[in-house]
Amino acid sequence: MDGTTPRHVAIIMDGNGRWAKARGLPRVEGHKAGAETVRRAMRAAKKFGVRYLTLYAFSVENWSRPPAEVRALMRLLRFTLRRTEKEFHENKVRLRVMGRRSDLPASLDKVLSDMEAATARYDEGQLILCLSYGGRTEIAAAARSLAEDAAAGRLDPATVDEAALASRLYLPDVPDPDLIVRTSGEERLSNFLLWQAAYAEFHFTPVAWPDFGEADFKAALDAYAKRQRRFGGL
Repeated sequence: MDGTTPRHVAIIMDGNGRWAKARGLPRVEGHKAGAETVRRAMRAAKKFGVRYLTLYAFSVENWSRPPAEVRALMRLLRFTLRRTEKEFHENKVRLRVMGRRSDLPASLDKVLSDMEAATARYDEGQLILCLSYGGRTEIAAAARSLAEDAAAGRLDPATVDEAALASRLYLPDVPDPDLIVRTSGEERLSNFLLWQAAYAEFHFTPVAWPDFGEADFKAALDAYAKRQRRFGGL
């Protein structure tokens, strides 16, 4: 990996529903097509040398969707994980999950936990799924953890700084994203990685997630390679 390739790419996978509507299909068909795109994105990340790929799969706000759609999404996640498990092992990619795990159906959490354990030692890359995730929820949980330790006398409040809060986030060992991509033409974060995105570069594409392919992934990387990252300096 050279200096122009982002180590960590995070993607807001948007447009499944609109993709389906444009084709006169039920929304769940868009989600099914989007699940196939996840596999393409994994392969593209591996091919282009991206070590960390984070996918915004289901937000805390998504629980407000119609119950039938939510149930279908949970079933689809289980199916997709089982179907792609072989690829994790073949490519030595580690699966990790970010989010409020207690919200997930027990059957899905079991599949996730089993795959996390089975891939825990792999070091060729990481696929991070954000499930029942929200940036504000994550920051609030980190702040609450610090407050509890301070109240119990285990932590001096005067020592709390950015590093202290960052250490209480869901996956503190994962580097901040270098590049955040959003598909389907929207240009907002939607409560995604609010803390970690402080110095990320952004790439917005009109391509809906089900149509997002290797060429689109490469276009995002090419756009990133042209940026000059100063991190507040000159």
